[in-house]
Amino acid sequence: MFVVTLIAPPGQLDRDMVVNLRNAWGGGQPQWLARGEAAEFPVPSISENHWVVWSELQSSRIDMVLQSEADRKKKILLADMDSTMIKQECIDELAAEAGIGQQVAEITARAMGGAMDFEQALDQRVALLKGLDAAVIDKVIAERITFMPGGQTLLATMKGHGAYAALVSGGFTAFTEHVAKTLGFDEHRANHLAITDGQLSGEATRPILGQAAKVQALEEITKRLGLSETDVLAVGDGANDLGMLARAGAGVALHAKKAVQAKCDIRINHGDLTALLYLQGYARSEFIDGVDDITGA
Repeated sequence: MFVVTLIAPPGQLDRDMVVNLRNAWGGGQPQWLARGEAAEFPVPSISENHWVVWSELQSSRIDMVLQSEADRKKKILLADMDSTMIKQECIDELAAEAGIGQQVAEITARAMGGAMDFEQALDQRVALLKGLDAAVIDKVIAERITFMPGGQTLLATMKGHGAYAALVSGGFTAFTEHVAKTLGFDEHRANHLAITDGQLSGEATRPILGQAAKVQALEEITKRLGLSETDVLAVGDGANDLGMLARAGAGVALHAKKAVQAKCDIRINHGDLTALLYLQGYARSEFIDGVDDITGA
């Protein structure tokens, strides 16, 4: 059996639409995970036109996910940081402080869209930051970094049900340390910015954490915990996330670049991070810390 999950911004999911789709696909009784926001129903098979329906629903700001009914609640959360758990790309924010924001942002966009090698792009961007006062890092964290809505609820709910959470970023440890501590991740992995005499040296310490390193993190963490890759829910938005998204039991392209979405079966474009709970079958009544979620730094 399979499950169809429909997720929309609060108040936008219409009961008649859910019922009509259920009837068209010969599904079972719809279950509301949150009235007007998320619902699901079982189906015996995946319809041949499901991507056509998915595309039509996108125009109404509704995300649709089809997946196997078995083992939906995951035991590991493996999450990207930039433009996933936070709204920004940290290196772009550092560049903005250095007065070269547009130049660096263009390189970032090419790398995240898969048009440029990630390691090459990282080296180019970090080199442009050479000489920047290292104190700017704390300034960016305090003034420019804001959290994606739903992140604290996602972490608290999954961890409250026994899951392990790891933040794996192509960004930098100074930022992942802050994000991991604030949201409650069990561990974090990222690149290291080299600092000499209180200034950025223009280099990132080797080895670079890119796509292969995110896959390695998935392999190491599952092995350490005695779990399988099917137990993992991975989420990201860029081309360097594709390896872990493909290997995870549920790989979620969250507000992702088009080139990334094209290679992922689970795409969330309109919901916030709590959509990752709905697609696991959690009802809003099961959320932990859902009301007091962090939406800013």
